[in-house]
Amino acid sequence: MLLCAALTVVLAGCATDPAPDDTDDQVPATSATVGPVPDDAGSSGATSSTARPEVSLLPAGAQVDYQLGGAYDPPQGVTVVVRDVTAEPAGLGYDLCYVNGFQTQPGDSEAWLSDHPDLVLHVDGAPLEDPDWPDELLLDTSTAEKREAIAEILGEQVDTCAEKGFDAVEPDNLDSYTRSHGLLTEADNLALASLLVERAHAAGMAIAQKNTVELGDRGKAAGFDLAVAEDCAVYDECGDYTAVYGRQVIEIVYDDAPDFADLLETSCADHGHGDDAIPVVGRDRPLSLPGDPGYTFVTC
Repeated sequence: MLLCAALTVVLAGCATDPAPDDTDDQVPATSATVGPVPDDAGSSGATSSTARPEVSLLPAGAQVDYQLGGAYDPPQGVTVVVRDVTAEPAGLGYDLCYVNGFQTQPGDSEAWLSDHPDLVLHVDGAPLEDPDWPDELLLDTSTAEKREAIAEILGEQVDTCAEKGFDAVEPDNLDSYTRSHGLLTEADNLALASLLVERAHAAGMAIAQKNTVELGDRGKAAGFDLAVAEDCAVYDECGDYTAVYGRQVIEIVYDDAPDFADLLETSCADHGHGDDAIPVVGRDRPLSLPGDPGYTFVTC
């Protein structure tokens, strides 16, 4: 069993106070950066050969909070926060901006179908919806022309992240091709990903590969700088991400796993401490707000 003395826990019976207003002592003195791309960096065909601005990477010793369900004052000690593009960065050290990169956001589907019906994937004349996420329609990445159009639309959200001051962008649903009834391929989605990489790097932001462990090192070859891995402990995949990205990985463990406490304890013991530690966070899958029933926040 995980004890509050061993881990930072916010559960029904173990509350953590919000971060104080003066958070200067929580901000790392330095953070890793990626310098300009060398002239031959475009040889893989995935990234531009033009030099890009430096981008900041995850600072060492980071503690992360995953706040896609709504922004709130992070618990004390958190220095890395992930929020939706519609929110403002937390400003505690490092901020990631969530964008739904390969599917429509709930509430936006009708606008896509009205304004860009050719960019939504259709099966037998009907738009294809993600079976697990109602009102999220798959975007059609099957041709270069469509990918360019999608990247231009989503690029506006990437630019919004940069203008707000986020350090990195996290485009979700890179694996949409696995739900496309065979109409999309991994190569299609990686080609769109490379366009989003270029847009993020041009704006001075890093960009994260979201899940999709089957890519191996192809995600990094496409230009991703770090990874956000959900449930990698459940499927024993966390090492596959760190083999590619080193400590530039955020691990999320959801509390609906039957052995949640054991999984989190194992992750913390295996790679949550030490010089090569990655930030590990346990959350409830709805990503609730503090005070909501079921809200969970646990870190190593």
